[in-house]
Amino acid sequence: MSLSASTAPVSSISTNEGVETSNVAGIDVGGTFTDLVLYDARSKTVRLAKTPTTLDNQAHGVLNALEQAETDLGTLDLIVHGTTTTTNAVLERTLCKTGLITTAGFRDVLELGRRTRPKPYGMKGSFRPVIPRDLRLEVPERLYADGAVHTALDEEALRSALHQLKDMGCEALVIHFLHSYANPVHELRAGEIAAEIWPNGNITLGHSLLSESREFERGVTAAINASVQPLLRRYVERLADQLAGKGYRHDVLVMNGNGGMVSARRVAIEAAKTVMSGPASGVMAAAYTGRRAGIPNLLTYDMGGTSTDVALIRNAEPAVSNEIEIEYAMPIHVPMVDVRTVGAGGGSIARMTEAGLLQVGPESAGSTPGPICYGRGGKEPTISDANLLLGRMNPEKLNSVSSTVSLADIEAIFLDKLGRALGLTAHEAAAAVLRIANTRMADAVRMVSVSLGEDPRDYALFAFGGAGPLHATAIARELGVPRVLVPSRPGITNALGCVVADLRHDFVRTVNKPLAELDIDMVHALFDEQATEGKGLISKEKVEIEELREIYSVDMQFIGQTHLLRVPLDNPRPTLEDLQSLFEKAYFHRFHVELPEIKASLVNVNCSVIGRRSEIDLSLLIDPDGRKETLEEAKTGQRQVWFDGPMETPVYWRDHLPISAEIHGPAIVEQMDTTIVIDPGDKAVQDADGNIIIELGASA
Repeated sequence: MSLSASTAPVSSISTNEGVETSNVAGIDVGGTFTDLVLYDARSKTVRLAKTPTTLDNQAHGVLNALEQAETDLGTLDLIVHGTTTTTNAVLERTLCKTGLITTAGFRDVLELGRRTRPKPYGMKGSFRPVIPRDLRLEVPERLYADGAVHTALDEEALRSALHQLKDMGCEALVIHFLHSYANPVHELRAGEIAAEIWPNGNITLGHSLLSESREFERGVTAAINASVQPLLRRYVERLADQLAGKGYRHDVLVMNGNGGMVSARRVAIEAAKTVMSGPASGVMAAAYTGRRAGIPNLLTYDMGGTSTDVALIRNAEPAVSNEIEIEYAMPIHVPMVDVRTVGAGGGSIARMTEAGLLQVGPESAGSTPGPICYGRGGKEPTISDANLLLGRMNPEKLNSVSSTVSLADIEAIFLDKLGRALGLTAHEAAAAVLRIANTRMADAVRMVSVSLGEDPRDYALFAFGGAGPLHATAIARELGVPRVLVPSRPGITNALGCVVADLRHDFVRTVNKPLAELDIDMVHALFDEQATEGKGLISKEKVEIEELREIYSVDMQFIGQTHLLRVPLDNPRPTLEDLQSLFEKAYFHRFHVELPEIKASLVNVNCSVIGRRSEIDLSLLIDPDGRKETLEEAKTGQRQVWFDGPMETPVYWRDHLPISAEIHGPAIVEQMDTTIVIDPGDKAVQDADGNIIIELGASA
């Protein structure tokens, strides 16, 4: 057996089992913009749109993007939508009023959590549980850890608690019993009773969403699911109604955080799975693009206005984890693409600390007032302003600008707020801001590579987002990454991820047995059960797919340890010896430590069922008719750009580059949605899909 999951079993499936999806719109709602990619395989055309996000009702921004792209909704086969509705609700704590019913004596599990602190090296910090204490009620019931009944469920006490929470105005309900992962009988019965009393369908049973033994993580995941369920349900129903009113006749699919998608008809049932759907869609687009480009191992780097998201892709498969913690004591233990975030984006503010040090972020100017260069009243120097001052960005091609701010005004602010204190010119201070920001973002990339036992030198850096390609080569050089891949449309990569995403369902089942006590036939049966359920769910989606694929893995640990290690399997019939050997290899790969005297334990059995959709032609993202014959014809001019100092630098328009273009740095490549910086000594070439691949040379 191998550690690679690339040889996962594949099941052929007839392409006529779903509705033909030749005309697909991918729509991603971000904090600032709503992006759209409309791919029509029949006419071999792509249309793009970028409209302001309507924060009060994201559906308006979605409809505006479709209108801007002149979309005939009556001819559209499929809409795939990435939404930040649940993500924003969780991060901003704008959650629905939710009640919880739990086992007597365990009311405070959500508040006690683990033995951790908000600030590891300080004595101060705050923590607010997802559901406040007065909305957490107890009822008599108890199971042993093996699932045997200790105390029967008190149904009268349950009914009383349900009425109490209903009278207190709760919109959603969580039923979370202690050992329901081992035997869900009490939760299932409680769910039946709740359905008779509760005024709506917003009921979450803890075991149905996450069947694992850790009651804190299971409880928080269920609480988050219930708290965002009404919000998501209202949003997708409103969006579907408005689309239908304009002639759309098919289903809307919503991106999940695992990189797959699910019908809007059932997405609210497991609403927690849509948290982080935006970042996940970008990573899926990166995996798809890298596979087509022959670069399957990628470190993705998505830099936006307020933050930077990074992830790892191995063998064209994004790393997926079911142990994501959105913020302190906020674990969401459903499978999601393992994306890490750092508070450094184009709007990150640079300032002098009381100790006289230059600090960049995590505070952000946001979109209002935004960076100085937005012309909306911003007065604090930001990363975007530093890029503009150093000639890396064109002041005439900025998005979201309300009024023009002169470079002289920006230079004066950098000198006044940073330069004088540092003994630097305004340009030198701006360069220092970029160096510090690049170091922070490189550290984020290390979190998904070096900290997991991966060598960044074995990967390429996939740079996207509106600001990603501005910093990509500097970050790659900091990490020793040999090359950078910049896709055709970096600023709308998340929307492209919606277009290329597959159908996907992930399953986790807790076993929690030492290998010496494990019934391997039971493990095989669990894999079969998970695969069958996944195939059944995918068959219900009205989407054309070309093949089914299953990915199997187990979560294991040495007996006595608390943290889990994901072990991929290349088939669903491992032996006990296989499991022990594969775990030891995975442990050594991660920690470079051998522990032969300690036995292993199998905690979780995992299966992902993926319905792969048909390929799309990425070369159409840039209009072939717009390309020029020579590199010189694609040149729009030149300007002074600061590298180690000011250098006269040629500027090119990306849509005009010949398909076989080769550019030697220094150079700037501009396009609708981003700017690419090519350092002195680097070489950039363009492939058949229109990706720009930058080979790093000597240090800039």
